[in-house]
Amino acid sequence: GLCTFPEILFSSYSKSLSRSSMRSRMSLKPPKAYNSLQKGALIWDPKPLQVKKIFEALKKGLNEYLEAHQAELDYLSGRHKDTKRNSRLVSFLHPFLSLCPLQKQIRSVERYIRKLEFHISKVEELYEAYCIQCRLRDGATNMKQAFSLSPSTKASRESLLELYKNVQECTEDMCFIEGALEVHLGEFHVKMKGLVGFARLCPGDQYEVFVRLGRQKWRLKGKIETDDSQTWDEEEKIFIPNLHEKFEIKVTELRGLATILVGVVTCDSINFFTTKPQAILVDITELGTIKLRLEVLW
Repeated sequence: GLCTFPEILFSSYSKSLSRSSMRSRMSLKPPKAYNSLQKGALIWDPKPLQVKKIFEALKKGLNEYLEAHQAELDYLSGRHKDTKRNSRLVSFLHPFLSLCPLQKQIRSVERYIRKLEFHISKVEELYEAYCIQCRLRDGATNMKQAFSLSPSTKASRESLLELYKNVQECTEDMCFIEGALEVHLGEFHVKMKGLVGFARLCPGDQYEVFVRLGRQKWRLKGKIETDDSQTWDEEEKIFIPNLHEKFEIKVTELRGLATILVGVVTCDSINFFTTKPQAILVDITELGTIKLRLEVLW
């Protein structure tokens, strides 16, 4: 019998989808370290725009590290050339000293550069696979809309059911790739630098700061001393970056057994993927009368 136009499109589209899905599944091996992939814990809600933002920030940060280490390698290589002529006699007389500390340092930097280059290529490979699945899912969604507007036949209903499966498969692939990409985000070392409050902070005041990033939590208590200095029971915490979650910061004042909420704020981590430590000054109160100072090193 004759096929309708959407059915002809679907036939060619499904062949393309199956081939692309097979290619992606051959390279998709979700890492065990991705907690969200545990049974019953996976949320099928990929966010392509957020993933794009994180990917661009991550790639920029990795390239910064690569450039910094390449500059270090160039500097060490220059030093090595300068000292090579003077060391020929020493190397000849003492062959066991031929591998000088400078050469070892150069080799160490070279190994690290190779690791960074592999890291960057892996991140690019994952994101390329993610974009493919995203486009395939968009195509299947558009095909679903086309079939929903066409007359209902047995063939169209079968095609519509197949499209639902294709959308689900692409969504699953996107979520698994997000998990694989998340493993390559590194670590955030967050340091507590204290509260800033001018007249609001008085000697003897006690505060509790609660920092959350997804399931990761950091709770620390501090006290304003008589000389206006601050003491905190913890100074640093390591957080594993998350594709979708922002930092949530909550500050409360402790007065005996009572606690008074000072403020709750959120902080995006998109700017933390860089080689330099990032100093953060967060307004805890709406008027900014109390601020929190943190330092983040990626």
